[in-house]
Amino acid sequence: MLVTSWNILHAMPIPPSGSGNFSDAVKSLGCDVAGFQEVDHHLPRSGIEVQMQIAAQSLGAPYWAFAPSVIGTPGEVRRHLSNADQRIITNENSNSVGSYGIGIVSRIPVIKWERLELGRSLIGLPLLIPSEKGVRAIYVNDEERVALAAHLDNGWIIINTHLSFVPFVNLYQLQRVKRWAKKLSQNGKFKVLILGDLNLPKNFSGWNSLITQKSYPSWGAKVQFDYILSDALQQNDIEVVQNGFSGVSDHLPISVRINT
Repeated sequence: MLVTSWNILHAMPIPPSGSGNFSDAVKSLGCDVAGFQEVDHHLPRSGIEVQMQIAAQSLGAPYWAFAPSVIGTPGEVRRHLSNADQRIITNENSNSVGSYGIGIVSRIPVIKWERLELGRSLIGLPLLIPSEKGVRAIYVNDEERVALAAHLDNGWIIINTHLSFVPFVNLYQLQRVKRWAKKLSQNGKFKVLILGDLNLPKNFSGWNSLITQKSYPSWGAKVQFDYILSDALQQNDIEVVQNGFSGVSDHLPISVRINT
């Protein structure tokens, strides 16, 4: 099983005037399961596209799900989800509400999807944002964070998340995801992977990091923010698959092939 995690920056070409193609980049990954972060769903800035559907079609994957964290566009017009908003959008119940969040695409049959609310930091931070003139620092408010789980029919549970960029808040959220993973695994009955952009420059999880690869920024990676974590697998159970810069996103995708 080839597993990938990728923060796609809503499929933005890098540089913004570049010609990177999201569909081609996803197809080149050739993975069986992929967790994506910073995903757009029916938003004008990305052409009103359903990006998880595009990713699924590129991989020939029948199953996809999208978990919105905000309705609208981050940094522009947005709002928190209400009780009436759909929490998990899939290939079977897709809608056209413009939103932003995370997603999972799978070639392997998915038995069930689940979602965990992780909240947000009440403060923001200055972040480096790609622009036509290079990289600029702007103050960014934190958004609601979620985790999305796919129960696969091969006995694996894949949990995808994008944690807060605010220090200590992301550590608290990571502990919540780990507790959720233990609950979903039914004390080891099912095997679990936690993957995503954890916004942590070091693995503080206590789980095994299956890949050690600098993943940000994509044009000259200097730090690892992206992880694939396991509480059981060791390095000899997996094969690291290298992915090059595709001209899309400010993060590189990370991939591992699980041999057990």
